[in-house]
Amino acid sequence: MTLYIGREASKLWKRICSETTTEINLLLDNWKYLLAGLIFQYIHGLAARGVHYLHRPGPTLQDLGFYVLPELGQDKAYISETVFTFVFLSFVLWTFHPFIFKSKKIYTVLIWCRVLACLVASQTLRIITFYSTQLPGPNYHCREGSKLATLPKPHSALEVLLINFPRGVIYGCGDLIFSSHMIFTLVFVLTYQKYGTRSCIKHFAWLVAIVQSLLIVASRKHYSVDVVVAWYTVNLVVFFIDKKLPELPDRSSGNLPMSLPLSTKDKDSKSKEENHKLLNGNSVDPADWRPRTQVNGKIQEDANGIHDSAMNGA
Repeated sequence: MTLYIGREASKLWKRICSETTTEINLLLDNWKYLLAGLIFQYIHGLAARGVHYLHRPGPTLQDLGFYVLPELGQDKAYISETVFTFVFLSFVLWTFHPFIFKSKKIYTVLIWCRVLACLVASQTLRIITFYSTQLPGPNYHCREGSKLATLPKPHSALEVLLINFPRGVIYGCGDLIFSSHMIFTLVFVLTYQKYGTRSCIKHFAWLVAIVQSLLIVASRKHYSVDVVVAWYTVNLVVFFIDKKLPELPDRSSGNLPMSLPLSTKDKDSKSKEENHKLLNGNSVDPADWRPRTQVNGKIQEDANGIHDSAMNGA
């Protein structure tokens, strides 16, 4: 029993070391994309902090979701945050599963490059939207009479740049259309829908996304329009980014891509360029310059092969 556990632990350690080496090589080639995506997360938080200074509390707007869904109240507002935390941590753990499990369909670095690209595009649209029009926040700390509804003027630029994380993010106001929680949730679910392997988990993930949407409205953190706009905007953003970004490489081939693979358009243009060279009499590979003779409908690489075949009566 002890020998079996030791052998399995040794295999697991070798797998972790091998995967770490692979991912480090990919990270060295794609660190700029990851760094840009992480920096934009700070910019998004900074934009949400800035719109809080512009927020002016007022009467809660008429909302169909508020009539249909019962209000959870301040004491139960943590439920939606708990569900979101579960979604976030589950997805992060899944992206690192190749380090532990044998079934390795994705590369962690490349999958996060793709996820961050979707997040950046969606958050850019979100920043433009909530700065265009500031709505009175429906959340409890954003209503009239709350001290957190409007931030006092900052005394220095450092006060704005620090964004008071995480309290400034949890108790923000004004960044409504569209929901940031739904951006992350939908991007994660859509990514697993494409690259995940368990159909039951895919169905469960979509169910959690729907429940998350209802909880956000029931907690009065967002208006229904914030959630509805997030659903179709994020889906469209992910759809168009999938068309533009190159497809992730297939791990079953065993080849390590040192960078993001070529897109279909790049591959087509490269093939056309090679065909153009061949038509003009320029071979892509000097090895292809050797003479070839056709015998009995078959291409022979050199004259020696023809002579040998003739001698053997072939």
